[in-house]
Amino acid sequence: MFEPRREGRRPVVCALHGSGGLANAGAVELGQVLADQGFCVFVPHYFEATGTYWADPVTIWREFPNWLDVVSDSLNFAQQHPKADPERIGMVGFSLGAYLSLALGTQQPRIKAIVDFFGGLTDYFVDKLKHIAPVLILHGENDPVVPVSEAHKVARILDQRGFPYEMKLYKNAGHGFHGFDMIDAGQRTYRFLKQHLSTAPEHG
Repeated sequence: MFEPRREGRRPVVCALHGSGGLANAGAVELGQVLADQGFCVFVPHYFEATGTYWADPVTIWREFPNWLDVVSDSLNFAQQHPKADPERIGMVGFSLGAYLSLALGTQQPRIKAIVDFFGGLTDYFVDKLKHIAPVLILHGENDPVVPVSEAHKVARILDQRGFPYEMKLYKNAGHGFHGFDMIDAGQRTYRFLKQHLSTAPEHG
């Protein structure tokens, strides 16, 4: 958990790592940055629930529902924290974490904003999609792991069903951002979360 210094109840962000686990430091690094900007950030170690260290496609297929349950429990925990505003919850997911964030967003209206770093949405959850919070899609056009077609698919589905979203594709980026692309993606993430998690009144 990364606590903001600011007083009162703050917006909650749940940041989810990808298939490399916490060795993929994107979720942890972003957690500290967002906490410095006044968000209450939780980075659940959801792999621990299944004894996973690195997730290959077979493991993902088998454990995806279990990880969804763990992340949902993490949100329950986050909502009870004294510095958290339980009415303002956002998700930021990297790769596998983005798939989990989007999937959970189709199931739980308490999630008010989702940032999808080079992830996607499986057909199972597309078929169940009746509600989803505003989504920010960030994806590299040269991604060799999760092809950019997954970003276009999410955008197309949201567009067809009238759900709000923003999308930024990075021309020279692969699976992960570096340099100015990462700076730009971080700024977009901050602005997006601030916009969609600032509608509730401040407490305390």
